[in-house]
Amino acid sequence: MANRIVIDPITRIEGHLRIEMQVQNGKVVDAYSSGTMVRGLEIILKGRDPRDAWAFTERVCGVCTTVHALASVRSVEDALGITVPPNAELIRNLMFCAQYLQDHVVHFYHLHALDWVDIVSALKADPNETSRIAQSISNWPKSSPKYFSDLQKRLTTFVSSGQLGIFANGYWGHPAYKLPAEINLIGVAHYLEALEWQKEIVKIHTIFGGKNPHPNYLVGGVPCSINIEEVNAINSERLAYVGTLLNQAKDFVEQVYIPDLLAVAPYYLDWGAIGGGLENYLSYGDLPVNGYADVSKFKFPRGAILGRDLSKVHEVDGKDVGQVQEFIKHSWYEYSDGDEAGKHPWVGETKLKYTGPKPPYDQLNVEQKYSWLKTPRWKGHAMEVGPLARMLVAYASGREEVKDLVGAVLKKLDVPVTALFSTLGRTAARGIETQLVAGWAKEFFGQLLTNIKNGETRTFESAKWEPSSWPKEAKGVGLTEAPRGALAHWIVIKDQKIDNYQLVVPSTWNASPRDTKGQMSSYESALIGTPVADPEKPLEILRTIHSFDPCLACAVHLYDEKGKYVHQIDTF
Repeated sequence: MANRIVIDPITRIEGHLRIEMQVQNGKVVDAYSSGTMVRGLEIILKGRDPRDAWAFTERVCGVCTTVHALASVRSVEDALGITVPPNAELIRNLMFCAQYLQDHVVHFYHLHALDWVDIVSALKADPNETSRIAQSISNWPKSSPKYFSDLQKRLTTFVSSGQLGIFANGYWGHPAYKLPAEINLIGVAHYLEALEWQKEIVKIHTIFGGKNPHPNYLVGGVPCSINIEEVNAINSERLAYVGTLLNQAKDFVEQVYIPDLLAVAPYYLDWGAIGGGLENYLSYGDLPVNGYADVSKFKFPRGAILGRDLSKVHEVDGKDVGQVQEFIKHSWYEYSDGDEAGKHPWVGETKLKYTGPKPPYDQLNVEQKYSWLKTPRWKGHAMEVGPLARMLVAYASGREEVKDLVGAVLKKLDVPVTALFSTLGRTAARGIETQLVAGWAKEFFGQLLTNIKNGETRTFESAKWEPSSWPKEAKGVGLTEAPRGALAHWIVIKDQKIDNYQLVVPSTWNASPRDTKGQMSSYESALIGTPVADPEKPLEILRTIHSFDPCLACAVHLYDEKGKYVHQIDTF
């Protein structure tokens, strides 16, 4: 007999997510993913100046900020036929890379590592052996026996006082944990170091965009000027600082993140056959090197893979109304032509229709509507988006630097390429692309310096900026790749105002409910077959869900009508 498990909220993610599963004979046999908050930015934007849209959409999240602004300004530029100067493209690329570097490191250590690393086990570690292991896998300077001994003492104080702080509510001692105590201690050390490092790399956003987490953007370019002698511009001092931050990031990724990933993975190779889910992958691509119009030169290529067939990459076109469509059969919305219809975002509707249960409730009625997320499909196919999709599309497209890095990781772990189609593969793909991005960022920075030395300092294209030059009606799409996957904004402009605006975000692709054909999306599909040793401590479920790095909306506390807190399973 199947046992129904509800995890609400899933923690260590951005936003509010509910997962319901049927577990039978120790494995998940059915699963449902529900986004339990409504966004509604599409409603807020209608009637506003298109040039202001980025400032609203950027605040869809406190993490994926700059990529939403990028998608927004690109949608307007596409609609109005604006081409930004090369320096603006390079600065956008640098801001893009800075977010990836911070976001992926934060995800691995602070949102996902505790699915693999048993913090309490680190108390049993031998600091001398820990130091030996650390020095054998990396030349990172913080690796002495005293360093690990001091850290262990601090951790022991926390545990003995019953105050684990940021490590509270963990399923410590769970049978799914397999790491030796010494590698667990290394993981704890680098968890704390990553907290310190991550606040530095985002200073690149402050330098080029004025602030973080919501840096400024500009339709037609970037909101900063270049003058190496001017104190209020991007000058020689600020450029030198950007170079320093990029060097530090590359060191942290190559000497801490990647060695830790490769040290942890061998103990969990069985997870190379768990959590694969869908067999279809979508990437919009990004990081142009010859202008945004030249998709063939993107560092992240654009394309789709169907049925895990790496011999063919299908072309993707955001303007083709037959490709991307959103469905609402199981979503708390309504369409003017009924729930069975699929709509391309240019003609999309955001009409709220909540028919769900009143909190608190035990289970969702999954036969009806059960999520605030719509259900996007590409040519009718459910698609996985994110680091794994990007790496697979790049690999299948024949990108040599991607193939070399992927091949090196597979060889080191002694696993076939099919191991990528898994929870472990998803986690490894994120690390691989972080290493790539660290190198690409330095390339873009070098190109920017060369342009400046050659006298090219333009960062803004003023043509077509004024509404008086706009056509009466226009529409465009801005495609990009958020850290969590394919992101696009579609805009319709009429009489110089926004007539329609639709966002299809990565977690909408991955976390959405079933479609009209009953097809599962990524989260639901990936959970099927996942082992669950203890239904009261569903660590394995978190391991697979966290591998996607979910990002929905700001979380809320759940109270009943009398104001009493409703307790759910403690997750960490």
